[in-house]
Amino acid sequence: MEMTKRFTTFLILLLLSLNVVAAGDFEQLLQQFEKTEKVQDANKLFQLLNDEEFTESLIQFKDGTPKDSLRQQVWYWTAEYLYDQQQYQRAVEYGEKALPLLKNCPGESDCLNLLAVIFIRLADYTSAAKYAKLCYALDEKSGNPDMMSSSLNTLAAIYMSANQPKEAEKYVLRGLEAAQKANNPSRQAVLLGMASEVYHALGDDKKALPYAEQSYELEKKLGHEDKAILRLSQKASVLIGLHDYTQAEKVLRDIIPALRELGDVHSLAIADNKMGMALLCQKREAEAVPYYREAAQVFQKMGDKANEMHSRRGLYESLWTTHPDSAKIELDRFNDLKDSLYTDASAESLARYNAEFGNDWLQKENEAERAAKRKTGILGICVALALILLAIAIWWIMSKRHKRQRKINEELSTNIDELREKYKQLSFDYDQLMANQKSNDQSQELNESDREFLNKTVNTINSLMLQGQVDAEGVANQMGMSLYQFRQRLTTVTGEKPQDFIANMRMKRAQHLLDNHPELNITEVAMLCAYKDTPNFTRAFKKYFGVTPTQYLAEKS
Repeated sequence: MEMTKRFTTFLILLLLSLNVVAAGDFEQLLQQFEKTEKVQDANKLFQLLNDEEFTESLIQFKDGTPKDSLRQQVWYWTAEYLYDQQQYQRAVEYGEKALPLLKNCPGESDCLNLLAVIFIRLADYTSAAKYAKLCYALDEKSGNPDMMSSSLNTLAAIYMSANQPKEAEKYVLRGLEAAQKANNPSRQAVLLGMASEVYHALGDDKKALPYAEQSYELEKKLGHEDKAILRLSQKASVLIGLHDYTQAEKVLRDIIPALRELGDVHSLAIADNKMGMALLCQKREAEAVPYYREAAQVFQKMGDKANEMHSRRGLYESLWTTHPDSAKIELDRFNDLKDSLYTDASAESLARYNAEFGNDWLQKENEAERAAKRKTGILGICVALALILLAIAIWWIMSKRHKRQRKINEELSTNIDELREKYKQLSFDYDQLMANQKSNDQSQELNESDREFLNKTVNTINSLMLQGQVDAEGVANQMGMSLYQFRQRLTTVTGEKPQDFIANMRMKRAQHLLDNHPELNITEVAMLCAYKDTPNFTRAFKKYFGVTPTQYLAEKS
Protein backbone atom coordinates (compact mmCIF):
# COMPACT_ATOMS: atom_id res chain seq x y z
CA MET A 1 0.00 0.00 0.00
CA GLU A 2 2.81 2.42 0.92
CA MET A 3 4.61 1.67 -2.36
CA THR A 4 1.41 2.32 -4.29
CA LYS A 5 0.99 5.71 -2.61
CA ARG A 6 4.58 6.64 -3.38
CA PHE A 7 4.22 5.59 -7.00
CA THR A 8 0.99 7.59 -7.34
CA THR A 9 2.70 10.63 -5.81
CA PHE A 10 5.58 10.26 -8.25
CA LEU A 11 3.22 10.13 -11.22
CA ILE A 12 1.37 13.23 -10.03
CA LEU A 13 4.64 15.12 -9.60
CA LEU A 14 5.76 13.98 -13.05
CA LEU A 15 2.57 15.29 -14.66
CA LEU A 16 2.87 18.55 -12.74
CA SER A 17 6.45 19.04 -13.90
CA LEU A 18 5.50 18.42 -17.51
CA ASN A 19 2.74 21.05 -17.32
CA VAL A 20 5.02 23.61 -15.69
CA VAL A 21 7.71 23.04 -18.31
CA ALA A 22 5.15 23.37 -21.13
CA ALA A 23 3.76 26.62 -19.68
CA GLY A 24 7.26 28.03 -19.28
CA ASP A 25 8.17 27.07 -22.83
CA PHE A 26 5.02 28.76 -24.11
CA GLU A 27 5.87 32.02 -22.35
CA GLN A 28 9.39 31.98 -23.77
CA LEU A 29 8.15 31.32 -27.31
CA LEU A 30 5.48 34.02 -26.98
CA GLN A 31 8.06 36.57 -25.82
CA GLN A 32 10.35 35.58 -28.68
CA PHE A 33 7.59 36.07 -31.25
CA GLU A 34 6.61 39.45 -29.81
CA LYS A 35 10.23 40.58 -30.16
CA THR A 36 10.72 39.38 -33.75
CA GLU A 37 7.24 38.75 -35.25
CA LYS A 38 8.93 36.21 -37.52
CA VAL A 39 7.19 33.28 -39.22
CA GLN A 40 9.56 30.71 -37.75
CA ASP A 41 8.92 31.95 -34.20
CA ALA A 42 5.15 31.77 -34.71
CA ASN A 43 5.53 28.26 -36.10
CA LYS A 44 7.55 27.17 -33.05
CA LEU A 45 4.80 28.40 -30.75
CA PHE A 46 2.10 26.53 -32.67
CA GLN A 47 4.27 23.42 -32.79
CA LEU A 48 4.31 23.45 -28.98
CA LEU A 49 0.52 23.88 -28.83
CA ASN A 50 0.11 20.98 -31.23
CA ASP A 51 2.53 18.79 -29.26
CA GLU A 52 0.50 19.51 -26.13
CA GLU A 53 -2.67 18.60 -28.11
CA PHE A 54 -4.08 22.04 -27.39
CA THR A 55 -4.89 22.64 -31.06
CA GLU A 56 -6.71 19.99 -33.06
CA SER A 57 -4.25 20.25 -35.95
CA LEU A 58 -0.84 21.79 -36.54
CA ILE A 59 -1.02 25.46 -37.57
CA GLN A 60 1.98 26.55 -39.62
CA PHE A 61 2.71 29.63 -41.75
CA LYS A 62 4.66 30.01 -44.96
CA ASP A 63 7.48 32.51 -45.43
CA GLY A 64 6.12 35.87 -46.47
CA THR A 65 2.92 35.61 -44.43
CA PRO A 66 1.79 39.17 -43.53
CA LYS A 67 2.59 40.19 -39.96
CA ASP A 68 -1.05 41.04 -39.24
CA SER A 69 -2.00 37.46 -40.10
CA LEU A 70 0.69 36.17 -37.75
CA ARG A 71 -0.39 38.50 -34.95
CA GLN A 72 -4.06 37.60 -35.47
CA GLN A 73 -3.53 33.88 -34.96
CA VAL A 74 -0.80 34.08 -32.30
CA TRP A 75 -2.78 36.50 -30.17
CA TYR A 76 -6.09 34.62 -30.52
CA TRP A 77 -4.56 31.26 -29.60
CA THR A 78 -2.59 32.89 -26.78
CA ALA A 79 -5.90 34.13 -25.38
CA GLU A 80 -7.32 30.57 -25.65
CA TYR A 81 -4.24 29.14 -23.93
CA LEU A 82 -4.23 31.71 -21.10
CA TYR A 83 -7.96 31.14 -20.53
CA ASP A 84 -7.25 27.43 -20.22
CA GLN A 85 -4.55 28.30 -17.66
CA GLN A 86 -7.08 30.48 -15.73
CA GLN A 87 -5.01 33.62 -16.42
CA TYR A 88 -8.16 35.54 -17.26
CA GLN A 89 -6.87 39.14 -17.24
CA ARG A 90 -4.02 38.30 -19.61
CA ALA A 91 -6.40 36.27 -21.75
CA VAL A 92 -8.59 39.37 -22.14
CA GLU A 93 -5.54 41.43 -23.13
CA TYR A 94 -4.60 39.10 -25.99
CA GLY A 95 -8.19 38.42 -27.05
CA GLU A 96 -8.86 42.15 -27.40
CA LYS A 97 -5.60 42.58 -29.37
CA ALA A 98 -6.62 39.79 -31.76
CA LEU A 99 -10.22 40.94 -32.25
CA PRO A 100 -9.60 43.96 -34.57
CA LEU A 101 -7.35 41.81 -36.77
CA LEU A 102 -10.11 39.19 -37.06
CA LYS A 103 -12.67 41.72 -38.30
CA ASN A 104 -14.76 40.14 -41.09
CA CYS A 105 -12.78 36.90 -40.80
CA PRO A 106 -14.23 33.45 -39.95
CA GLY A 107 -12.59 33.52 -36.52
CA GLU A 108 -14.21 36.80 -35.41
CA SER A 109 -17.24 35.04 -33.89
CA ASP A 110 -14.97 32.58 -32.03
CA CYS A 111 -12.95 35.43 -30.53
CA LEU A 112 -16.07 37.33 -29.43
CA ASN A 113 -17.46 34.21 -27.79
CA LEU A 114 -14.14 33.56 -26.02
CA LEU A 115 -14.08 37.11 -24.62
CA ALA A 116 -17.68 36.76 -23.43
CA VAL A 117 -16.88 33.56 -21.54
CA ILE A 118 -13.71 35.07 -20.00
CA PHE A 119 -15.65 38.07 -18.70
CA ILE A 120 -18.21 35.71 -17.14
CA ARG A 121 -15.31 34.19 -15.20
CA LEU A 122 -14.22 37.69 -14.17
CA ALA A 123 -17.79 38.52 -13.06
CA ASP A 124 -17.77 41.50 -15.45
CA TYR A 125 -21.19 40.81 -16.91
CA THR A 126 -21.50 44.14 -18.69
CA SER A 127 -18.44 43.35 -20.82
CA ALA A 128 -19.51 39.72 -21.21
CA ALA A 129 -22.91 40.79 -22.53
CA LYS A 130 -21.32 43.30 -24.91
CA TYR A 131 -19.16 40.65 -26.59
CA ALA A 132 -21.87 37.98 -26.52
CA LYS A 133 -24.31 40.32 -28.25
CA LEU A 134 -21.73 41.16 -30.94
CA CYS A 135 -21.16 37.42 -31.39
CA TYR A 136 -24.89 36.85 -31.71
CA ALA A 137 -25.19 39.65 -34.29
CA LEU A 138 -22.60 37.89 -36.47
CA ASP A 139 -24.28 34.51 -36.04
CA GLU A 140 -27.67 36.04 -36.83
CA LYS A 141 -26.25 37.66 -39.96
CA SER A 142 -24.91 34.27 -41.06
CA GLY A 143 -28.43 32.84 -40.75
CA ASN A 144 -27.08 29.75 -38.99
CA PRO A 145 -29.71 28.83 -36.34
CA ASP A 146 -27.35 26.40 -34.62
CA MET A 147 -24.74 29.08 -33.95
CA MET A 148 -27.48 31.57 -33.03
CA SER A 149 -28.79 29.16 -30.38
CA SER A 150 -25.26 28.88 -28.93
CA SER A 151 -24.87 32.68 -28.69
CA LEU A 152 -28.30 33.07 -27.12
CA ASN A 153 -27.47 30.42 -24.52
CA THR A 154 -24.31 32.35 -23.60
CA LEU A 155 -26.35 35.56 -23.22
CA ALA A 156 -28.88 33.79 -21.01
CA ALA A 157 -26.06 32.41 -18.85
CA ILE A 158 -24.56 35.89 -18.46
CA TYR A 159 -27.78 37.39 -17.18
CA MET A 160 -28.41 34.43 -14.89
CA SER A 161 -24.93 34.86 -13.40
CA ALA A 162 -25.67 38.56 -12.94
CA ASN A 163 -28.85 37.63 -11.03
CA GLN A 164 -31.13 38.99 -13.79
CA PRO A 165 -33.30 35.94 -14.60
CA LYS A 166 -36.04 38.03 -16.23
CA GLU A 167 -33.55 39.32 -18.78
CA ALA A 168 -32.20 35.78 -19.23
CA GLU A 169 -35.70 34.44 -19.96
CA LYS A 170 -36.06 36.18 -23.33
CA TYR A 171 -32.69 34.90 -24.51
CA VAL A 172 -33.26 31.30 -23.45
CA LEU A 173 -36.68 31.17 -25.14
CA ARG A 174 -35.28 32.58 -28.39
CA GLY A 175 -32.39 30.15 -28.10
CA LEU A 176 -34.79 27.21 -27.81
CA GLU A 177 -36.59 28.31 -30.98
CA ALA A 178 -33.28 28.52 -32.86
CA ALA A 179 -32.10 25.11 -31.58
CA GLN A 180 -35.37 23.51 -32.68
CA LYS A 181 -35.06 25.13 -36.10
CA ALA A 182 -31.49 23.80 -36.37
CA ASN A 183 -32.73 20.35 -35.28
CA ASN A 184 -29.84 20.15 -32.80
CA PRO A 185 -30.98 17.97 -29.87
CA SER A 186 -27.74 18.51 -27.90
CA ARG A 187 -28.24 22.28 -27.95
CA GLN A 188 -31.93 21.85 -27.11
CA ALA A 189 -31.00 19.82 -24.02
CA VAL A 190 -28.63 22.57 -22.81
CA LEU A 191 -31.21 25.30 -23.37
CA LEU A 192 -33.99 23.30 -21.71
CA GLY A 193 -31.73 22.96 -18.66
CA MET A 194 -31.05 26.69 -18.78
CA ALA A 195 -34.80 27.40 -18.98
CA SER A 196 -35.26 25.30 -15.85
CA GLU A 197 -32.61 27.41 -14.07
CA VAL A 198 -34.28 30.64 -15.27
CA TYR A 199 -37.79 29.77 -14.08
CA HIS A 200 -36.44 28.40 -10.79
CA ALA A 201 -34.69 31.75 -10.23
CA LEU A 202 -37.95 33.53 -11.08
CA GLY A 203 -39.73 31.46 -8.41
CA ASP A 204 -41.93 29.63 -10.93
CA ASP A 205 -40.86 26.06 -10.07
CA LYS A 206 -44.01 24.49 -11.52
CA LYS A 207 -42.94 25.86 -14.88
CA ALA A 208 -39.28 24.96 -14.27
CA LEU A 209 -39.94 21.26 -13.53
CA PRO A 210 -41.04 20.11 -17.02
CA TYR A 211 -38.04 21.90 -18.57
CA ALA A 212 -35.69 20.04 -16.22
CA GLU A 213 -37.38 16.70 -16.97
CA GLN A 214 -37.34 17.24 -20.75
CA SER A 215 -33.68 18.20 -20.61
CA TYR A 216 -32.82 15.07 -18.62
CA GLU A 217 -34.76 12.75 -20.94
CA LEU A 218 -33.12 14.26 -24.01
CA GLU A 219 -29.60 13.87 -22.60
CA LYS A 220 -30.37 10.24 -21.73
CA LYS A 221 -31.67 9.61 -25.25
CA LEU A 222 -28.49 11.11 -26.70
CA GLY A 223 -26.35 8.89 -24.47
CA HIS A 224 -24.83 11.87 -22.59
CA GLU A 225 -24.68 10.24 -19.16
CA ASP A 226 -22.48 12.92 -17.56
CA LYS A 227 -24.72 15.75 -18.79
CA ALA A 228 -27.82 13.84 -17.73
CA ILE A 229 -26.45 13.89 -14.17
CA LEU A 230 -26.23 17.69 -14.30
CA ARG A 231 -29.83 17.88 -15.51
CA LEU A 232 -30.89 15.81 -12.49
CA SER A 233 -29.02 18.30 -10.30
CA GLN A 234 -31.13 21.07 -11.86
CA LYS A 235 -34.25 19.00 -11.21
CA ALA A 236 -33.25 18.66 -7.55
CA SER A 237 -33.12 22.47 -7.28
CA VAL A 238 -36.66 22.70 -8.63
CA LEU A 239 -37.92 19.98 -6.26
CA ILE A 240 -36.49 21.91 -3.31
CA GLY A 241 -38.26 25.02 -4.61
CA LEU A 242 -41.48 22.99 -4.68
CA HIS A 243 -40.82 21.86 -1.05
CA ASP A 244 -40.61 18.21 -2.17
CA TYR A 245 -37.53 17.65 -0.02
CA THR A 246 -37.84 13.86 0.17
CA GLN A 247 -37.83 13.46 -3.62
CA ALA A 248 -35.00 16.00 -3.95
CA GLU A 249 -32.95 14.02 -1.42
CA LYS A 250 -33.60 10.80 -3.38
CA VAL A 251 -32.40 12.40 -6.63
CA LEU A 252 -29.29 13.84 -4.97
CA ARG A 253 -28.36 10.51 -3.35
CA ASP A 254 -28.27 9.05 -6.86
CA ILE A 255 -26.17 11.77 -8.48
CA ILE A 256 -23.64 12.65 -5.74
CA PRO A 257 -21.77 9.29 -6.00
CA ALA A 258 -21.88 9.56 -9.81
CA LEU A 259 -20.35 13.07 -9.72
CA ARG A 260 -17.71 11.86 -7.27
CA GLU A 261 -16.82 9.01 -9.63
CA LEU A 262 -16.66 11.37 -12.61
CA GLY A 263 -14.29 13.65 -10.68
CA ASP A 264 -16.48 16.69 -11.40
CA VAL A 265 -15.54 18.48 -8.18
CA HIS A 266 -17.41 21.73 -8.77
CA SER A 267 -20.72 20.13 -9.72
CA LEU A 268 -20.30 17.74 -6.79
CA ALA A 269 -19.97 20.67 -4.40
CA ILE A 270 -23.07 22.32 -5.88
CA ALA A 271 -24.97 19.05 -5.34
CA ASP A 272 -23.62 18.92 -1.75
CA ASN A 273 -25.11 22.36 -1.11
CA LYS A 274 -28.46 21.19 -2.45
CA MET A 275 -28.36 18.03 -0.31
CA GLY A 276 -27.53 20.13 2.72
CA MET A 277 -30.56 22.32 2.05
CA ALA A 278 -32.86 19.32 1.48
CA LEU A 279 -31.78 17.81 4.81
CA LEU A 280 -31.89 21.13 6.67
CA CYS A 281 -35.46 21.73 5.48
CA GLN A 282 -36.35 18.31 6.97
CA LYS A 283 -34.89 19.38 10.35
CA ARG A 284 -31.98 16.91 9.98
CA GLU A 285 -29.28 19.44 10.83
CA ALA A 286 -26.56 16.98 11.90
CA GLU A 287 -26.81 15.09 8.58
CA ALA A 288 -26.58 18.35 6.62
CA VAL A 289 -23.29 19.46 8.18
CA PRO A 290 -20.83 17.14 6.29
CA TYR A 291 -22.40 18.04 2.94
CA TYR A 292 -22.15 21.78 3.58
CA ARG A 293 -18.62 21.32 4.98
CA GLU A 294 -17.35 19.50 1.88
CA ALA A 295 -18.95 22.08 -0.39
CA ALA A 296 -17.46 25.01 1.55
CA GLN A 297 -13.96 23.57 1.29
CA VAL A 298 -14.25 23.08 -2.48
CA PHE A 299 -15.70 26.53 -3.15
CA GLN A 300 -13.12 28.25 -0.93
CA LYS A 301 -10.32 26.49 -2.79
CA MET A 302 -11.78 27.43 -6.17
CA GLY A 303 -12.49 31.05 -5.22
CA ASP A 304 -16.25 30.65 -5.84
CA LYS A 305 -17.42 33.16 -3.25
CA ALA A 306 -21.12 33.03 -4.06
CA ASN A 307 -21.52 29.30 -3.64
CA GLU A 308 -19.21 29.29 -0.60
CA MET A 309 -21.48 31.92 0.93
CA HIS A 310 -24.40 29.52 0.55
CA SER A 311 -22.35 26.74 2.19
CA ARG A 312 -21.39 28.97 5.15
CA ARG A 313 -24.98 30.03 5.64
CA GLY A 314 -26.04 26.37 5.65
CA LEU A 315 -23.33 25.50 8.18
CA TYR A 316 -24.42 28.37 10.43
CA GLU A 317 -28.04 27.19 10.38
CA SER A 318 -27.09 23.51 10.83
CA LEU A 319 -24.69 24.11 13.75
CA TRP A 320 -26.60 26.79 15.65
CA THR A 321 -28.54 24.55 18.05
CA THR A 322 -25.71 22.08 18.83
CA HIS A 323 -22.44 24.02 18.32
CA PRO A 324 -23.18 27.76 18.65
CA ASP A 325 -19.49 28.75 18.80
CA SER A 326 -18.76 26.98 15.52
CA ALA A 327 -21.96 28.46 14.07
CA LYS A 328 -20.73 31.98 14.97
CA ILE A 329 -17.48 31.37 13.02
CA GLU A 330 -19.48 30.32 9.97
CA LEU A 331 -21.74 33.37 10.29
CA ASP A 332 -18.73 35.69 10.37
CA ARG A 333 -17.35 34.03 7.24
CA PHE A 334 -20.78 34.34 5.58
CA ASN A 335 -20.91 38.08 6.31
CA ASP A 336 -17.35 38.60 5.02
CA LEU A 337 -18.25 36.86 1.78
CA LYS A 338 -21.48 38.80 1.46
CA ASP A 339 -19.66 42.12 1.87
CA SER A 340 -16.97 41.00 -0.58
CA LEU A 341 -19.52 40.04 -3.21
CA TYR A 342 -21.28 43.38 -3.02
CA THR A 343 -17.92 45.18 -3.11
CA ASP A 344 -16.71 43.19 -6.12
CA ALA A 345 -20.01 43.40 -7.98
CA SER A 346 -20.47 45.62 -10.99
CA ALA A 347 -23.16 48.12 -10.02
CA GLU A 348 -24.00 48.65 -13.68
CA SER A 349 -24.83 44.99 -14.29
CA LEU A 350 -25.92 43.95 -10.75
CA ALA A 351 -23.09 41.45 -10.91
CA ARG A 352 -23.68 39.34 -7.86
CA TYR A 353 -23.16 35.60 -8.26
CA ASN A 354 -26.18 33.37 -7.83
CA ALA A 355 -25.49 32.29 -4.23
CA GLU A 356 -27.84 29.33 -4.15
CA PHE A 357 -27.83 27.58 -7.50
CA GLY A 358 -24.91 27.90 -9.91
CA ASN A 359 -24.87 27.25 -13.65
CA ASP A 360 -23.16 23.86 -13.74
CA TRP A 361 -21.90 23.94 -17.32
CA LEU A 362 -20.37 27.44 -17.06
CA GLN A 363 -18.82 27.10 -13.61
CA LYS A 364 -17.32 23.58 -13.89
CA GLU A 365 -13.64 23.62 -13.03
CA ASN A 366 -11.11 20.89 -13.65
CA GLU A 367 -9.39 20.12 -10.36
CA ALA A 368 -6.54 18.43 -12.15
CA GLU A 369 -5.80 21.60 -14.15
CA ARG A 370 -5.77 23.69 -11.02
CA ALA A 371 -3.46 21.25 -9.24
CA ALA A 372 -1.11 21.37 -12.22
CA LYS A 373 -0.24 24.98 -11.37
CA ARG A 374 1.36 24.16 -8.03
CA LYS A 375 5.09 24.33 -7.60
CA THR A 376 6.74 20.98 -8.10
CA GLY A 377 10.06 21.48 -6.30
CA ILE A 378 13.35 19.73 -6.93
CA LEU A 379 11.79 16.50 -8.21
CA GLY A 380 9.99 18.39 -10.96
CA ILE A 381 13.19 20.10 -12.07
CA CYS A 382 15.06 16.78 -12.16
CA VAL A 383 12.31 15.16 -14.19
CA ALA A 384 12.26 18.12 -16.58
CA LEU A 385 16.03 17.89 -17.12
CA ALA A 386 15.76 14.16 -17.76
CA LEU A 387 13.02 14.78 -20.29
CA ILE A 388 15.13 17.42 -22.06
CA LEU A 389 18.02 14.97 -22.38
CA LEU A 390 15.67 12.30 -23.63
CA ALA A 391 14.18 14.73 -26.15
CA ILE A 392 17.67 15.56 -27.48
CA ALA A 393 18.41 11.86 -27.97
CA ILE A 394 15.10 11.28 -29.72
CA TRP A 395 15.64 14.34 -31.91
CA TRP A 396 19.04 13.02 -33.04
CA ILE A 397 17.57 9.61 -33.93
CA MET A 398 14.56 11.13 -35.69
CA SER A 399 16.68 13.58 -37.67
CA LYS A 400 18.58 10.68 -39.19
CA ARG A 401 15.35 8.90 -40.02
CA HIS A 402 13.92 12.07 -41.56
CA LYS A 403 16.98 12.44 -43.79
CA ARG A 404 16.43 8.93 -45.11
CA GLN A 405 12.74 9.63 -45.57
CA ARG A 406 13.42 12.87 -47.49
CA LYS A 407 15.59 10.94 -49.89
CA ILE A 408 12.78 8.44 -50.46
CA ASN A 409 10.26 11.26 -50.90
CA GLU A 410 12.47 12.96 -53.48
CA GLU A 411 12.58 9.73 -55.47
CA LEU A 412 8.79 9.45 -55.29
CA SER A 413 8.10 13.11 -56.10
CA THR A 414 8.58 12.44 -59.81
CA ASN A 415 5.65 10.02 -59.98
CA ILE A 416 3.37 11.00 -57.07
CA ASP A 417 1.13 13.14 -59.31
CA GLU A 418 0.77 10.19 -61.64
CA LEU A 419 -0.17 7.94 -58.69
CA ARG A 420 -2.74 10.42 -57.39
CA GLU A 421 -4.34 10.69 -60.84
CA LYS A 422 -4.45 6.91 -61.18
CA TYR A 423 -6.13 6.32 -57.80
CA LYS A 424 -8.25 9.46 -57.60
CA GLN A 425 -11.50 7.52 -58.07
CA LEU A 426 -11.10 5.89 -54.64
CA SER A 427 -13.46 7.69 -52.27
CA PHE A 428 -16.12 6.98 -49.66
CA ASP A 429 -19.51 8.33 -48.86
CA TYR A 430 -20.60 8.49 -45.23
CA ASP A 431 -22.59 5.22 -45.26
CA GLN A 432 -19.60 3.31 -46.64
CA LEU A 433 -17.35 4.87 -44.02
CA MET A 434 -19.65 3.85 -41.17
CA ALA A 435 -20.40 0.33 -42.47
CA ASN A 436 -17.27 -1.29 -41.05
CA GLN A 437 -16.28 1.32 -38.50
CA LYS A 438 -14.16 -0.03 -35.66
CA SER A 439 -16.56 1.27 -32.96
CA ASN A 440 -19.82 2.56 -34.31
CA ASP A 441 -21.33 4.94 -31.77
CA GLN A 442 -23.77 6.38 -34.31
CA SER A 443 -26.82 4.79 -32.71
CA GLN A 444 -29.28 7.43 -33.95
CA GLU A 445 -30.65 7.67 -37.46
CA LEU A 446 -29.35 10.82 -39.12
CA ASN A 447 -31.74 13.50 -40.26
CA GLU A 448 -31.48 14.97 -43.75
CA SER A 449 -29.55 18.06 -42.65
CA ASP A 450 -26.96 16.03 -40.71
CA ARG A 451 -26.54 13.51 -43.53
CA GLU A 452 -26.01 16.32 -46.05
CA PHE A 453 -23.43 17.94 -43.74
CA LEU A 454 -21.57 14.63 -43.22
CA ASN A 455 -21.49 13.73 -46.91
CA LYS A 456 -20.13 17.20 -47.71
CA THR A 457 -17.51 16.70 -44.98
CA VAL A 458 -16.51 13.29 -46.34
CA ASN A 459 -16.27 14.60 -49.93
CA THR A 460 -14.10 17.49 -48.76
CA ILE A 461 -11.75 15.16 -46.87
CA ASN A 462 -11.51 12.88 -49.94
CA SER A 463 -10.58 15.89 -52.08
CA LEU A 464 -7.94 17.19 -49.65
CA MET A 465 -6.39 13.73 -49.25
CA LEU A 466 -5.98 13.66 -53.00
CA GLN A 467 -4.10 16.98 -52.78
CA GLY A 468 -1.76 15.52 -50.15
CA GLN A 469 -2.70 17.78 -47.22
CA VAL A 470 -5.72 17.30 -44.95
CA ASP A 471 -6.50 18.68 -41.49
CA ALA A 472 -9.50 20.03 -39.59
CA GLU A 473 -8.77 23.68 -40.40
CA GLY A 474 -8.44 22.93 -44.11
CA VAL A 475 -11.73 21.02 -44.16
CA ALA A 476 -13.51 23.84 -42.29
CA ASN A 477 -12.18 26.44 -44.75
CA GLN A 478 -13.29 24.39 -47.75
CA MET A 479 -16.78 24.10 -46.24
CA GLY A 480 -17.01 27.84 -45.56
CA MET A 481 -17.04 27.45 -41.78
CA SER A 482 -14.79 28.57 -38.98
CA LEU A 483 -12.82 25.83 -37.22
CA TYR A 484 -14.92 26.39 -34.09
CA GLN A 485 -18.22 26.03 -36.02
CA PHE A 486 -17.02 22.92 -37.87
CA ARG A 487 -15.73 21.28 -34.68
CA GLN A 488 -18.97 21.97 -32.81
CA ARG A 489 -21.22 20.70 -35.62
CA LEU A 490 -19.21 17.53 -36.37
CA THR A 491 -18.87 16.62 -32.68
CA THR A 492 -22.59 17.15 -32.11
CA VAL A 493 -23.59 14.96 -35.07
CA THR A 494 -21.01 12.15 -34.78
CA GLY A 495 -19.61 12.35 -31.26
CA GLU A 496 -16.12 12.45 -32.82
CA LYS A 497 -13.57 15.25 -32.87
CA PRO A 498 -12.57 16.40 -36.37
CA GLN A 499 -9.03 14.97 -36.14
CA ASP A 500 -10.43 11.55 -35.14
CA PHE A 501 -12.98 11.60 -37.96
CA ILE A 502 -10.30 12.53 -40.51
CA ALA A 503 -7.91 9.87 -39.16
CA ASN A 504 -10.68 7.29 -39.52
CA MET A 505 -11.10 8.16 -43.22
CA ARG A 506 -7.36 8.09 -43.89
CA MET A 507 -7.09 4.65 -42.31
CA LYS A 508 -10.05 3.32 -44.31
CA ARG A 509 -8.36 4.52 -47.49
CA ALA A 510 -5.06 2.92 -46.43
CA GLN A 511 -6.77 -0.38 -45.65
CA HIS A 512 -8.48 -0.40 -49.05
CA LEU A 513 -5.23 0.30 -50.89
CA LEU A 514 -3.36 -2.44 -49.00
CA ASP A 515 -6.19 -4.93 -49.58
CA ASN A 516 -6.77 -4.25 -53.28
CA HIS A 517 -3.59 -2.78 -54.77
CA PRO A 518 -0.56 -5.02 -54.11
CA GLU A 519 1.39 -3.09 -56.74
CA LEU A 520 1.76 -0.20 -54.26
CA ASN A 521 4.53 -0.14 -51.63
CA ILE A 522 4.01 1.20 -48.10
CA THR A 523 5.46 4.63 -48.85
CA GLU A 524 3.17 5.09 -51.86
CA VAL A 525 0.14 4.11 -49.78
CA ALA A 526 1.22 6.64 -47.15
CA MET A 527 1.44 9.46 -49.69
CA LEU A 528 -1.93 8.56 -51.23
CA CYS A 529 -3.41 8.91 -47.73
CA ALA A 530 -1.85 12.41 -47.33
CA TYR A 531 1.05 11.36 -45.09
CA LYS A 532 4.33 13.05 -45.95
CA ASP A 533 6.53 10.25 -44.62
CA THR A 534 6.31 6.53 -43.88
CA PRO A 535 7.13 6.60 -40.11
CA ASN A 536 4.18 8.88 -39.32
CA PHE A 537 1.89 6.74 -41.45
CA THR A 538 3.13 3.54 -39.77
CA ARG A 539 2.54 4.96 -36.28
CA ALA A 540 -0.97 6.10 -37.19
CA PHE A 541 -1.80 2.76 -38.81
CA LYS A 542 -0.57 0.74 -35.83
CA LYS A 543 -2.48 2.96 -33.40
CA TYR A 544 -5.67 2.37 -35.39
CA PHE A 545 -5.36 -1.31 -36.38
CA GLY A 546 -2.99 -2.60 -33.68
CA VAL A 547 -0.41 -3.75 -36.24
CA THR A 548 1.99 -2.03 -38.66
CA PRO A 549 1.19 -1.98 -42.40
CA THR A 550 3.89 -4.59 -42.99
CA GLN A 551 2.44 -6.86 -40.30
CA TYR A 552 -1.04 -6.31 -41.73
CA LEU A 553 0.08 -7.49 -45.17
CA ALA A 554 1.93 -10.46 -43.68
CA GLU A 555 -1.20 -11.59 -41.81
CA LYS A 556 -3.25 -11.41 -45.01
CA SER A 557 -0.83 -13.54 -47.04
